[in-house]
Amino acid sequence: MSNFTYIYSMATSENNIVTQAASGRIGNVIFKNYGDKTVISRYPNMTGVVKTDKQVENQDKFKAAQAYAKSILNDPVKKAEFIKTIPKGKIAYHAAISAYLKLNKTT
Repeated sequence: MSNFTYIYSMATSENNIVTQAASGRIGNVIFKNYGDKTVISRYPNMTGVVKTDKQVENQDKFKAAQAYAKSILNDPVKKAEFIKTIPKGKIAYHAAISAYLKLNKTT
C-alpha cells in the first residue's frame, strides 16, 4: 500500500490585471496581497475552533474599542475635538481604537 502525502496549495497570481487590486472576501474565496502576488484561498472553516478565555477577553475588548471609536466619529463635535489631539495624517478611527486600548490596558 502506498503512502501519499496530500498537499493543498493556494492559487497565486502575479501581474494579473484582474486580480492585482483584489483584496478581501467574495463568497467563500479570499484574496490576499503579499508584495506583487495575489494569493487566492478558501474562506477558513472556524466552526470547530474553541477560543481560550484570553482570546474571548481580547475580542470583547476590541469590540468595545470599535464601539468607542464609532461613538466619537459619529458625533461631529466629539470628532472635531478628537482630531485636534492626534498627529496629522493619522486615521481618526485607528487613533480612537488605540486610545481606548491604551486607557483600558490589562496585564
